[in-house]
Amino acid sequence: MKTIDDFYFKDKKVLIRVDFNVPLENGKVIDSTRIRSAVPTILKILQDGGACILMSHLGRPNGFEKRLSLIQIKSVLDNILAIKSKFCEDCIGKIAKEASDKLSMGEVLILENLRFYNEETKGDELFSKKLSELADCYINDAFGTAHRSHASTTVVAKYFEKKFFGKLLEKEVLAIKRVISNGKRPILAILGGSKISSKIPIIENIIDKVDDIIIGGGMAFTFIKALGGKIGESIHEDSMIKKSLSILKSAKEKNTKIHLPVDVVCAKEFKEGADSKVFSINSIPDEYEGLDSGPKSLEKFKQIILSSSTILWNGPVGVFELNSFSKGTKEIGKAIAESTKKGAFSLVGGGDSVSAVKKFKLEKDVSYVSTGGGAMLESLEGKILPGISALAK
Repeated sequence: MKTIDDFYFKDKKVLIRVDFNVPLENGKVIDSTRIRSAVPTILKILQDGGACILMSHLGRPNGFEKRLSLIQIKSVLDNILAIKSKFCEDCIGKIAKEASDKLSMGEVLILENLRFYNEETKGDELFSKKLSELADCYINDAFGTAHRSHASTTVVAKYFEKKFFGKLLEKEVLAIKRVISNGKRPILAILGGSKISSKIPIIENIIDKVDDIIIGGGMAFTFIKALGGKIGESIHEDSMIKKSLSILKSAKEKNTKIHLPVDVVCAKEFKEGADSKVFSINSIPDEYEGLDSGPKSLEKFKQIILSSSTILWNGPVGVFELNSFSKGTKEIGKAIAESTKKGAFSLVGGGDSVSAVKKFKLEKDVSYVSTGGGAMLESLEGKILPGISALAK
């Protein structure tokens, strides 16, 4: 990896692909995590005596949409950096080129939403070339879009001799490597969520790289049904029954232990405050569905978590969005935090897991929280992300 620490950016204008795709409410940023994540890279350039030109997408606009303008990000970034940035009403063309030319060293310029142009998502060559004409160097610091072959994340890199991994992108890549390639053993993967089909590529890629896999959430019911258990009305995928059995067989052959829940909190209705009962996961009555991990399962999982040195968490182990069925996911998070405190390395990734650690205020109690949902999943599947390979060429 060629990182920004390998270069001195004095008198250089640097085009940085950041991920400012943040949630907005009435034009206000309601979660600035992604903006804050870009700050170390921006500060390094400014401290070297260079200038930053920031480009990002926001939402999925259809042409120009005022409600998705990056002008809404400006005041938040200014407050975090404690300097006043400049804003350009376009990201290419005459206006953008003039804004870049007028930019002095030590200044920050924010370009307008890249996705106001269809050429961004199409990976258009001419659009990419126009972006490249704004700066001397290129940095990708947007892990959340590194799995997309878009103009600003992949194609633009070919027009730069000087191109680098930003601080955030570097941290993301090293965190995943620390789990998949060089993690301290025993290594544990906790996989949850509703569908096993979406996690099959991850399981197949990590099954010989980890020592233990905890499977929770809706995914577990497909395995239990495959093993002959009665799962009532619980979510499952009949099309994945054979695949579940082959995964269990493969794990046994590779000496990797797969841990399934033993009991589950069930209800007749999928709603907040529904009357619930705990049943063995193998014998759930017909009218009930499993909505959270049971107490015996949580005790079993906690022991495994506390005895692990490296932990990957991807997916909740219950319907944590409903407070009535959030205990399992919260307890898993607390156990990971406890293990981290004792010296384990813990990586949390994937949209719902990240939402869970934020909900239960555990972000600072784990080693690393990934900023990329789809990019994280594809990395765990063993894929080389286009945004990363473009920097390596």
